[in-house]
Amino acid sequence: MAKARSPVTRNSCAVSFFIMAFWTNTQSSEDTGFSAVFSNRSLNKVPKNLPTETTVLDLSQNSISELQISDFSYILRLRVLNLSHNAVQELDFSVFQYNEDLEHLDLSHNILQTLSCHPALSLRHLDLTYNNYIDMPMCSKIDMPNLQYLGLSAKRIRGSDFSALSNLQLDTLFLSLKKLSEYRAEGIPVLNTKTVLILFHPDRIFHILKDLELNATESLELFNVHDEQVSELRTFLLKLSRSGRLLNLTLKNMQCSWEDFISILQATWGTTVEHLVISNASWMDATNENNFAYTKTSLKTLEIKETVITSIESDPQYMYRIFSDMNIMALTISGAKLIHMLCPSKPSHFIYLSFSYNILTDAVFENCNNLTLLETLILSGNQFTHLMKTSLMTRHMKSLKYLDMSQNLLQHKVQEKGCHWGENLVELNMSSNLLSSSVFHCLPVNIQKLDLQNNQISSIPKDITELRALEELNLASNTLTDLPGCGQFRSLRFLNTEMNSIVMPSSEFYHTCQSIREVKAEHNPFMCSCEIREFIDLRKQGLVVLVGWPESYQCEYPEDVRGIRLQDFHVSELVCNTTLLVTVILVIIVVSAALISFLCIYLDIPWYLKMIWQWSQVKHRIWKSKPEDILDNIEFHAFISYSEHDSDWVKNILIPNLEKEDGSIRICQHERNFIAGKSIIENIIDCIEKSYRSIFVLSPNFVQSEWCHYELYFAHHKLFRENANNLILLLLEPIPPYIIPERYYKLKALMAKRTYMEWPAEKSKQGLFWANLRAAVHIRLPEK
Repeated sequence: MAKARSPVTRNSCAVSFFIMAFWTNTQSSEDTGFSAVFSNRSLNKVPKNLPTETTVLDLSQNSISELQISDFSYILRLRVLNLSHNAVQELDFSVFQYNEDLEHLDLSHNILQTLSCHPALSLRHLDLTYNNYIDMPMCSKIDMPNLQYLGLSAKRIRGSDFSALSNLQLDTLFLSLKKLSEYRAEGIPVLNTKTVLILFHPDRIFHILKDLELNATESLELFNVHDEQVSELRTFLLKLSRSGRLLNLTLKNMQCSWEDFISILQATWGTTVEHLVISNASWMDATNENNFAYTKTSLKTLEIKETVITSIESDPQYMYRIFSDMNIMALTISGAKLIHMLCPSKPSHFIYLSFSYNILTDAVFENCNNLTLLETLILSGNQFTHLMKTSLMTRHMKSLKYLDMSQNLLQHKVQEKGCHWGENLVELNMSSNLLSSSVFHCLPVNIQKLDLQNNQISSIPKDITELRALEELNLASNTLTDLPGCGQFRSLRFLNTEMNSIVMPSSEFYHTCQSIREVKAEHNPFMCSCEIREFIDLRKQGLVVLVGWPESYQCEYPEDVRGIRLQDFHVSELVCNTTLLVTVILVIIVVSAALISFLCIYLDIPWYLKMIWQWSQVKHRIWKSKPEDILDNIEFHAFISYSEHDSDWVKNILIPNLEKEDGSIRICQHERNFIAGKSIIENIIDCIEKSYRSIFVLSPNFVQSEWCHYELYFAHHKLFRENANNLILLLLEPIPPYIIPERYYKLKALMAKRTYMEWPAEKSKQGLFWANLRAAVHIRLPEK
């Protein structure tokens, strides 16, 4: 009921709303082929060659003075024609004889003077107001059986002019008497019209109300009632029969005193009127008299709008009491500059009260126990300041379901205790106040719909009472920085956070808002990063409806994506998923390691590296060596120790590749260089002493040779004696450790500690092998 308008308001505005809605829905560009709009084009005649499919034609606000059959004969589907605000002088309905579907014709605000009647069987809306008719534009017989709305005006009216209307079943009759200069008092026949609107002359008085018979009329709307017409209105109301059908009465722009106002209210009390609206009345100063009789009445709702009521020269208690004790169901007093309203003196019938846009304060309805039936209370646009006092005001309103406290000055401090709301309050509007986050400490526990838009709320505290029934929460136009969670609102279905400072939803939002179905988060400065993807996915998965998507959801940060719609923002899953990123890196490392291992095995890269390392080490040692390091008694670059079983390889491969033809390297071999007459041991020692390096060709045959072991022993002895690095171990064939005798512990130790060179079976590797070996034994020998 809080948002419903009274029937009289709906009926009085039905015509204007119908026209506005109709034009809003039908106007479009001229090239659509169905609606043609030529309003305000300075036309002096109807345009030719309009689309034959045109159903709506707007020619308003031009200078068209003449209508011809040919103007419309080819537009057979025309339904709506607006010719208002032109210069048409004559109307002949035969102009529209080919437009059998024409329903709406507006010829208001022209200079029509004559009317030629012709059947218009489909016409439902005809407006002839504000023209230059002297007499009422009436045909002796109006052949318009479907006519629902008729607007008329004239300078001279006789009661008999309405005779032709008695046979019509009109929904609405609008009589504009602004230009009326003469009225002949004759009996006006009973009008079979549901709604009658009469606009009186603003300055002159014509006694039409006393002749008006409205036994079949349900709604009456009167404009510009003043002076003597106020008395006539009272008389008219008093003579209304209880058996009549008038339900809705609207009085606009009424000028009267407080006494006349009260007399009209009192007269209405005894009629069939159920809904009375008084708007834009003159300033009224109440008196101290309160003789209002609250007799049994049909009146259900009273609305007083934009009518200032004061009590400058009287006690305001009398005026307040007249309204507070009314025995009706609904009372609205808005825009009246009321500063207070009394609690009813006895249990009230009110179920609806609206005192919006006044100057009411926290003292209204304080400790009021007589509004137990009240369901809707609207106090928007006043001067309320303390939220706690507002809650106490509702404490005794046992039936209150809806409370509107918007556009006030409400505040609440955390330290304030004692909020007690009406136990049945389920909908609360506190938009456009001065409330901060502390408002959540003072809310009705059974609230279902809560409107807190346009306040100063920056966050939702976690230490608040759980609002288990809350289904709709409006936090638009506040200062929120993230989309809040629903930890205390487990039943929340709709959340409005548009026009805040939300950068991205909080993690709590995803974990606690499983029940939410609709979110309105438009026009926020979103941070487009990995975290926003989860918010976008909610809509993609159909879990949440985002109102205004996608146009009103745009990136604000970082700057390189500013202005991009969230719908068009994309970021790689790899960038956002840390687990996936680590997994991919590990997979790449494993695959790379496997690939490198495969290449190493396939291409024998470790061997090449080993050879290069050995070659570089040799070069390094040579570079560091000094001339004095070269012993004077060295005659050979290398002494070769090998088993006789490996002699073919040594003689045919090793020695030729080392010595070559240039003679740059001299090799000491026992067959060539042992001196006859000396013992073998002496020759071995002598060769080792005269050689810069000792090369030992290792193989399973080598470990079986006793002399090879002697040679190795003496070379190892020189290694420790001279602290030299003269041993080169060349592995011709692999030697399993188990075949090395225990007594050859030196060989085991050397193979375990020293780097040895392996003879490569692949021919492609042998070039590097010889280069390393030659580099290892090369040194400048002293000249003999």
